Amino acid sequence: MSTLTESPGLAPALRTLYLVRFGFAVVWATLLFVTGSEIGLVSGTLLVLYPLFDVAAVVVDSRTSRGGASLALYANIAVSLAATAGLAFAVTSGIPAVLRVWGAWAVVSGVAQLVVGLVRRSHGGQWPMILSGGISTLAGTSFVLQAGAEGATLSNLAGYAAIGGVFFLVSALRLRRAELA
Repeated sequence: MSTLTESPGLAPALRTLYLVRFGFAVVWATLLFVTGSEIGLVSGTLLVLYPLFDVAAVVVDSRTSRGGASLALYANIAVSLAATAGLAFAVTSGIPAVLRVWGAWAVVSGVAQLVVGLVRRSHGGQWPMILSGGISTLAGTSFVLQAGAEGATLSNLAGYAAIGGVFFLVSALRLRRAELA
C-alpha cells in the first residue's frame, strides 16, 4: 500500500472530493426533507440525481487514486448506475418501491465504500469512510424493511444522506490533519 508521501496528490484530491460530497449531501438532504412528503417532480428528480452524483464522484475518485481500490470503485460505479435506472422507474411506483431500490443500493455501495476505506486506511482519514460503509449497509437493510411497513416515508433517506455527508466532512478533516502530521 502506498502512503501519503508516496502519493502526495491523493490526500488533497480526496479531501476536496470529500468536501464537495459533504456539500452536495447537505443540500440534497435539505431539499428532500422539504419536498419529500410525497414523490413529486422535485423529490423524484432528487432521488434519481443522488446516485448519479455518486457515479460522478466515484469516477473522479477512481481517476485520482489509480490504485488498489479500483475494483471496489468500479463496482460502486456499476451499482450506482443501476440504482439511478432503478430509481427512475421506482419513483413512478411509490415510496415503498423507492425504499427497496435505495436500500439495495445502500447495501451494495456501503460494502464497496467499506472495502475502499480498508484499502486506503494507510492514507489516513479513512476510518469515517469505513464506518460510513458499514452503517450504509445496515441502513440499506432497514430501508428495504421499512418499504413493507405502513406509512413508509422518504425522510429517512434525507437523514441517511446528511449523515453520509458528515462522514465525508470528518474524513476530509482527518485527511488534512494526516497531511500536516
